[in-house]
Amino acid sequence: MRIFAIDPGTTESGAVIYDTEAKQLCAIWPAIDNYDLLSMIGTTNAGEMAIEMVASYGMPVGREVFETCVWIGRFMQKFDGRAYPIYRRDVKLHLCGQPRAKDANITCAIKDRFGGESAVGTKKHPGPLYGVSKHAWAALGVAITASENPVDTLTKAW
Repeated sequence: MRIFAIDPGTTESGAVIYDTEAKQLCAIWPAIDNYDLLSMIGTTNAGEMAIEMVASYGMPVGREVFETCVWIGRFMQKFDGRAYPIYRRDVKLHLCGQPRAKDANITCAIKDRFGGESAVGTKKHPGPLYGVSKHAWAALGVAITASENPVDTLTKAW
């Protein structure tokens, strides 16, 4: 099965399509305009969508967080299939084993799963993660977490 995973943002997002059986990337969008992503969602051949969900930890948040929440809802509504939220905390726990992991730790854990630093490769000798950059790392973390955990064991949004 293929999972369409998104790391949402206020104006642009990162996205990947991840094949859960082959454990490989089928498509990568490191930073794509949200309107372009919204129009593309209906054309993917993914069976499920996993999207990074915003969580509250008691601190005040700004306009950007609420705008991102609106985009999360728009993306989930547009997807014609099962769409569910994955919290960042669940990604950190699954890939790194601790909730205080940073983006660099998550990226390193993903690279380790695919063969270490050589997993990215070069233009002449691309590795299985060639082309992953920017927000696509977070989207891939969401995809891996969603594919390796039953959804009902992850933090529920609703």
